[in-house]
Amino acid sequence: MRNVLFAALLTLSALGTRASGQESPQRGNFKRVDAERKFVIITTEDGKDIECAVVPQSMFRNSNNEMIADFKANAPAAGSTVMFKIERRGDQTVLIGLKIIGSNGNQSNSNRSTPQVPSPGPPRESIGVKPLTELGDEKYKGESGGLYGNNRNEPPVQQQSSAKAAAARIQPLDETGKPSSKGRIGLLGIGMSNTTQEFSMFKKLADADPDKSDKVAIVDVAQGGQAATQWTDPSSEVGMKVWSTVDQRLKSSNVSSEQVQVVWIKQALIAQAQFGAFPAHAKKLENDLTTTLQLLKRRFPNLQIAYLSSRIYAGYATTSLNPEPYAYEGAFSIRWIIDSQINGDPKLNCDAKRGEVKSPVVLWGPYLWADGISPRLDGLVWDRSDLSERDGTHPSESGRQKVAEMLKQFFHSDPYAKTWYLK
Repeated sequence: MRNVLFAALLTLSALGTRASGQESPQRGNFKRVDAERKFVIITTEDGKDIECAVVPQSMFRNSNNEMIADFKANAPAAGSTVMFKIERRGDQTVLIGLKIIGSNGNQSNSNRSTPQVPSPGPPRESIGVKPLTELGDEKYKGESGGLYGNNRNEPPVQQQSSAKAAAARIQPLDETGKPSSKGRIGLLGIGMSNTTQEFSMFKKLADADPDKSDKVAIVDVAQGGQAATQWTDPSSEVGMKVWSTVDQRLKSSNVSSEQVQVVWIKQALIAQAQFGAFPAHAKKLENDLTTTLQLLKRRFPNLQIAYLSSRIYAGYATTSLNPEPYAYEGAFSIRWIIDSQINGDPKLNCDAKRGEVKSPVVLWGPYLWADGISPRLDGLVWDRSDLSERDGTHPSESGRQKVAEMLKQFFHSDPYAKTWYLK
């Protein structure tokens, strides 16, 4: 989940490398922000004014290296010294990241009243919240329990019908997308660093599983540092890198775009707190996931089902990447997406009878969250040893193994998966 480009900006040891279309990080003076047109103007050291477009991926940090939650409302004073990194996208200059170095008097800016992304606080073995699957008739910040809402952990009848029809269409296809007894069923893992760590472990288990159909080709296309927003714009430099990596991994696995029929998606936002308290940050994740689903359907015309999972427990986090309660609250983003599809949102239409198909059928994958060492009804717990010693956010070897086992069990038991996944 690390933003590699911005990390390079902040750690001045890595400033020598240039990607295509990008300029090296440079020093300048902040001039002003235009909130309406969504750009900032920075004066370079040689006196040139640069107009930089602000995009959702643009990152802002203060002089204490903390994220600025609302840069529009909390921009530095005119003349403040900044380090910034830009790239050219067509005829536009886009701001990749900006860090405030000092005020217009070149003194360190220590105004602590500026809203920042909060620190995760001390590691906690529990946050005292029930898993969504066990919330029952209780509510969390106005939201009902159950994966599918209203205390339901199974899809409503309408979504079951859509899923059953989609599962029936999944079959071995040749490289052109035609049914073939010698064809393949592509199953992809989509997401960030946590996802690739977990899905690659699942692939090892699955490929050694004698019960798995040999027609199922599992390909891990999840990528470190590439969280939800980074997948949403294939025309940007980051997006081109993300999607070209997808193509490369498919090619090396001898799986064509026409053979991809199922995906598992696990995503989050980088520093989710910067997008505001619940439900604001969860709505941002919902929007990014919706865009990704549309892109996947366009890229993989035979994609039938997308299984979505939210994050594992993050109460041990020592950074602001995605601590609690943001990891827990990301589950509602998935809930809302499925609700929208059920309610006929054309952006997520999966039924050709209702118009242009924009999305695969969306279902919950395995629900991975448990309240730390407080066991779920099925016994799942997340010990400190299940998370990385470095940041308490990424899974350790044992954490990856847990998720991989849950994925394996899911594909063995889910009624819309086992028909094509198992021999």
